[in-house]
Amino acid sequence: MEKNFSYRLTHKSTQTRARCGIFTTPHGEIQTPIFMPVGTQASVKGLSPEEVANAGAQIILSNTYHLFLRPNPDIVEAAGGLHKFMNWNKPILTDSGGFQVFSLADLRRITDDGVEFKSHLDGQSFLFTPESNIDVQNKLGADIIMQLDICCKYGTSKEETKKALDRTAQWLARAASHHKNPKQALFPIIQGGFYEDLRLESLNLALPYAKHGIAIGGIAIDEPFTELCRVLDVLAPHLPPQIPHYLMGAGTPDYILEAVARGVDMFDCVYQTRVARNGLAMTNTGTLNLRNAKFRDDFTPIESGCDCYACKNFTRAYIRHLIVAGEMFALRLLSIHNIHFTMNFMEKIRESIKNDKFLEFRAEFYNNYYHISPPALDTSK
Repeated sequence: MEKNFSYRLTHKSTQTRARCGIFTTPHGEIQTPIFMPVGTQASVKGLSPEEVANAGAQIILSNTYHLFLRPNPDIVEAAGGLHKFMNWNKPILTDSGGFQVFSLADLRRITDDGVEFKSHLDGQSFLFTPESNIDVQNKLGADIIMQLDICCKYGTSKEETKKALDRTAQWLARAASHHKNPKQALFPIIQGGFYEDLRLESLNLALPYAKHGIAIGGIAIDEPFTELCRVLDVLAPHLPPQIPHYLMGAGTPDYILEAVARGVDMFDCVYQTRVARNGLAMTNTGTLNLRNAKFRDDFTPIESGCDCYACKNFTRAYIRHLIVAGEMFALRLLSIHNIHFTMNFMEKIRESIKNDKFLEFRAEFYNNYYHISPPALDTSK
């Protein structure tokens, strides 16, 4: 019988741990390394599924917490699952909603059983257990689902981080035992904060459940960039090579490049659409703030040579006019461009790995985009 999920390594950099692969899911293949646009509430903000697909997206991410509260998983299940509900026929990943729940510091209580929390919408109380969270994600029907975990803030004490790690591991065992749908891949999550020994302990506890993929959580939030790189350096030699590695919440080019160099395959972030709503466009020479008056009579595209819908049809001057006028079409155009830019960026990364020139591409990109040299990378690890 054909497998629902498989990962095939196709290319490996001789310079770093960067790699290319094909991750097969029930809704299609994913070329890795890959970036996943975020459709928190079953919609990438402001865009149609066709626009997201045309921008190059192979897979999107939706949020269990938000969809649990509204419209609720029973409605999504009755509609035929997320794919039919939102008219997206490619792969979908749902996170557990754990990060959103733990962000509600004054509205939740953690016990060994799970997390009690109050809705940010109406204050109604709910309980997420590892099992009920799996039930919700089973009803949503995404291809890839995540365990309920505890994500510690940067600076959390080692004692508290260890307690969270132990609960995360216990919840993983319960979630894996409860999960029965072979058409959904459950990814365990490595936690442990910024303590190297705890990260390795969490990895070892997750490995028995890492059948189709494994995720790294809690290091792409508000920590110093050097700390993220340090944790990835610790984990990289020990990540299982036969499955995809997913860095949760990372989506800026520097985070992606440094994680790819350390063997990470999958990324997600709201950055592309969030900055678009602030008038920012990503280009090969850095970000442009199209609110600036200097673009008022600039009749060139956002980026010359870009073949996205926005660049093929409109100018910087027109988009700036829309921004100043408060027209939502500007934010849609910038979102389309930023997602397209990121997908093209990922394609260039894959090509550089295939040609064994990843370090050269990394250095060139840093120079052009950030106008600095890339950070030091220990390629001996």
